[in-house]
Amino acid sequence: MNRFNVTKKVGILGIVSNFLLFFIKIITGLIFKSQSMIADSFNSIGDVFASLMTSIGNKIASGESDDDHNFGHGKAEYIFSMFISISILIIAIKLLYDSVMSLILGNKVIFSYSLILASVITIIVKLALYLYTKKLYKKENNILIKSSMLDNRNDMFLTSGVLVSAILSFFEIYFVDSIVGILISIWFFFSGLHLFKESYNVLMDISLDLETKNKIVKLILKNKNILKVSDVHSVSIGYKFILILTISVDGNLKTFKSHEIANNIEKKILESFENIKEVFIHIHPV
Repeated sequence: MNRFNVTKKVGILGIVSNFLLFFIKIITGLIFKSQSMIADSFNSIGDVFASLMTSIGNKIASGESDDDHNFGHGKAEYIFSMFISISILIIAIKLLYDSVMSLILGNKVIFSYSLILASVITIIVKLALYLYTKKLYKKENNILIKSSMLDNRNDMFLTSGVLVSAILSFFEIYFVDSIVGILISIWFFFSGLHLFKESYNVLMDISLDLETKNKIVKLILKNKNILKVSDVHSVSIGYKFILILTISVDGNLKTFKSHEIANNIEKKILESFENIKEVFIHIHPV
């Protein structure tokens, strides 16, 4: 199963599971007046939207190179992950407002084992989804799968907070419910901010990190025919990069030999670095 089919499967699974969790949590939260459960239900509907964006972004990103998009459609992953991050930020602000107002007004949670059951079901489902998406992310290195993985991890811990507040309501300790709702909102906000930054960096053509560039230069200089490596530049095209650089060689070498050296270097770089899609080498005779 290729990278895009795996991501498609993750998106569909996320839509179905989060829809079910949303209905369980919103109904339970409204009946028993649990602000943290209501906040958690909006978290789930946000995850539905995120999974939908994952599916659409993955579909576009899977497109082959064409005359209008010479290096493919890989950046679609990051465009749609940015949509996901913006939706997360908007929902986080709304939930924060609702939770603060609940704390100020002193809303009381009606204790129910249904709240506890809904929380336990959510934690189990999210733990299973987290372990599944974590395994796939390590294999595919796809930011859309990563966003799903992080969502599942965050939801697991956040719903644990909802569970605690539900248990405390049995002892008539109500303010914790609103506090948990506030903490969920803040966590939600910073998760969205992190995802936004990661997507923004790729869309703004962030270059390869310095450590990777140094490794590439060291690999090239192992060839004794290379006198110098300069002008090492890179452009992101989604989860991979195009590498552009200049090598200095002996000016007395024949043109065929110089190009043979460049071709060998290109082959070694592509074999050694999975995140490099293409290499363009300028030969400078010295």
